[in-house]
Amino acid sequence: MLARFGIAAIALAALAIAGTLTLGALDQNISQVSVTGRFQRVSPMEVEQAVKARVRDIGLVSVDLAAVQRAVEQLPWVDGATVERQWPRALNIRVVEQVAAARWGANGLLNTRGELFISEARHIPAELPRLSGPRGSEGEVARRYLAAQSQITEAGMRLTAVRLDARGAWEFDLDNGITVRLGRRQIDERFARFVQAGVSQIASHANDINYIDMRYTNGFAIGWRSGNQRVAAAAATADEDNTEGDY
Repeated sequence: MLARFGIAAIALAALAIAGTLTLGALDQNISQVSVTGRFQRVSPMEVEQAVKARVRDIGLVSVDLAAVQRAVEQLPWVDGATVERQWPRALNIRVVEQVAAARWGANGLLNTRGELFISEARHIPAELPRLSGPRGSEGEVARRYLAAQSQITEAGMRLTAVRLDARGAWEFDLDNGITVRLGRRQIDERFARFVQAGVSQIASHANDINYIDMRYTNGFAIGWRSGNQRVAAAAATADEDNTEGDY
């Protein structure tokens, strides 16, 4: 009986040694890093430099793939990365770049999810709309812009700016230079009223209009570039968040 246990123990020890030897044979130092993706703002060399210290003198089995991934995703303009082993001695890294959907404030950039991914961009595409608001409101402003832009596009116009001020009031700028004031309350209702009624005013008087003020209960006001103003519905009355006090 003791002999059997002894033989079994020796066999297990032999298997363990064999397993260790096999693992050691597989765990060869990484000699190649392959970087793929569609690159406009990120270069493969930047990625390689970011992971260089993570893979130096590290075996393919021992390397921390999650740590390599985090190092790549910390690079500006990188939205995501996947890291995979390629036997016997290589790593494959696939990079997905950020897509700039809007400008935030002076030099920031928002991606398509409304996330601020660069605070001080050196290059900002001129065609991007400019969004602004209090710190932490990036997602809310981006969602408002995306929802409004689809309707504005159907009307043959384009949004160039969306602003949320510290009081919670909203303003939109159109590509024809007209500002739409929506105020602090009933934003969806006021915007829908603008699309239904205000757009027709713009279509016939775009060059003469400075702003359209939707902060009225059942109408809106038009501010002309000449400095004059008129309320577009005779029965319209200003809501309490209309604080300019001139109508």
